[in-house]
Amino acid sequence: MSRHRQPAPGAGQPPTPEPAPNDTGKVAAQDAPHDTEKAAAHDAPPAAVHPVDESRTAVHPVDESRPVGRIILFGIQHVLVMAATPISAIFLMSATLRLDAGLTVNLLSAAFVLSGVGSLIQSLGPWKFGPRLPFVMLPGGAPLILFIAIAEQHGLRTATGAVILTAAFYFVVLPVFSRLLRFFPALVIGTMIVIVGVNLVKVGAVLVTGRPGEPGFADPTNLALGMATIGFTVVFYLLFTGILRQLAVMLGLVAGTVLAGFLGGIDLSGAAEGALVSVPELMPFGSPQFSLVAALPLMLYSLASMAEATGQTVINAEAVGKEIDTRTDVPKTVRGDALTSLFGGFFGLPLMVTSGENIGIVRVTGVRSRYVTATAGVVLVVIGFLAPVTRAISVVPSAVVGGTAMVVFAVITVLGVQMLGRSDLDRHTSTFICAVALALGLLPILIPGVYAGFPPNVRILLESGVAVGAFVAAVLNILFHHVRPRLGGV
Repeated sequence: MSRHRQPAPGAGQPPTPEPAPNDTGKVAAQDAPHDTEKAAAHDAPPAAVHPVDESRTAVHPVDESRPVGRIILFGIQHVLVMAATPISAIFLMSATLRLDAGLTVNLLSAAFVLSGVGSLIQSLGPWKFGPRLPFVMLPGGAPLILFIAIAEQHGLRTATGAVILTAAFYFVVLPVFSRLLRFFPALVIGTMIVIVGVNLVKVGAVLVTGRPGEPGFADPTNLALGMATIGFTVVFYLLFTGILRQLAVMLGLVAGTVLAGFLGGIDLSGAAEGALVSVPELMPFGSPQFSLVAALPLMLYSLASMAEATGQTVINAEAVGKEIDTRTDVPKTVRGDALTSLFGGFFGLPLMVTSGENIGIVRVTGVRSRYVTATAGVVLVVIGFLAPVTRAISVVPSAVVGGTAMVVFAVITVLGVQMLGRSDLDRHTSTFICAVALALGLLPILIPGVYAGFPPNVRILLESGVAVGAFVAAVLNILFHHVRPRLGGV
């Protein structure tokens, strides 16, 4: 395999050799010998590489500001791609827990505001919170499922208390976790990112097809809308150059929405109803109740979440070509997650996590400035307070959002494959570790309900393919690359 990486689309950067991690967890600026890369591959966490010569560049592209008009456009593009996640998360939460319409609107407003606040924290990096990388934050995924399960078993007040306890747990465990980062090399992180990407592609696909067994599954009109949205995105990316090419994702989504309007797939009846301003309500379910037993599943998940945050930080840095020190920057990401989740818990939200969607957009568009995602954070906060805007975004057909999401999420999978390509898969043990972790991590994703016969708390953890894959890869990496050599194995 070639040791040269291709630049992000639109970046216009020449490929440069990939440096190897040094003993501080950073990446050296000069090209290191291939043997050194192999020696370091299993003992140091992966770090991002430089696709540009910073000695000749005053400001790194990730720290570079752009004209206000362009930054706003790029920020809106991030919002349009990820807006379906907080909407679908709150709607799922509302439907499952039978919340009334007023409470649903309040939670949706809070979800947008806290997503925006979290995006600002991660992108701007005040003090020791946030890695100063182009991140957005979202509710949803495994934390949402855990929140719903706790609420069904112990009540909504206990569920919000569990979120607050888990956010505090992040801060307590983080110093220990930081010392374990050397057990998460490129092999482990790359495997986890592949699983994350596959899982996200499935999430996007379900938005297009619906769920098997439910009415309207694989509806031809929805399939046509999803495929047409992908087609529009490809055409725009093929024909356009410059800023229009960088906006291909957003233009594809807009074109798909217009097509849906012509086909009668958009209902605007509720977009103009209701109040103009929506202010999130503090403690919408009442005062939180704290129970360590009830919060235990969420706390256990938080350990996997920190491992996932490690992968998100590394792959984000890879996408923007920024050198990072995993031992200091990864904890900043986790602190940003914890602080945003702490605020979110008081507004009735599940854990907030860094999002993989925007990393795909960064890679597709080549726009690496963290001020773009900071602008997206501001837009999200504004949307959270402007009820009509929230309602207008919610009318975009799920099939159109799903088509866009599938492209963006597939890029995440490719990034994981690229990382695995640098993890010395020529060694049989590395191949074996990756294979076993992928098999167990992808199992609950490819066959939903495979653990239905297990106890609820155990099932919730096993059904998180990302958590299982990361855990298996990390444990096998320790056994084969750390324990076995000390026992005289080969």
